[in-house]
Amino acid sequence: MEDHPGVVFRDGPAGRRAGLAGGPDVWEVIAAVRESGLQGDAALWAAGEWGRLTAAQVRSAVAYYAEYREEIDAWITRHLEEADASEEQWRREQNALA
Repeated sequence: MEDHPGVVFRDGPAGRRAGLAGGPDVWEVIAAVRESGLQGDAALWAAGEWGRLTAAQVRSAVAYYAEYREEIDAWITRHLEEADASEEQWRREQNALA
């Protein structure tokens, strides 16, 4: 935490994860940066708007990601896989009702 001010660690059922103090998990911020489709400061601004975060908070998440890319990418991948599985389950249920 000394190396990444503003980043805290949270324990949960899925494991320990990095997050912003008083904000979302780092993986969520990085996913928002990517999903913006923008680059540079515009992407950082868009992620800040998404999460109602300051520029300093977004930059803290990006700095953590730069050092621990594999960890954050794994969280993003896990989230996307779980979302896909949930959507597939929902589609199967909808088809069962048709």
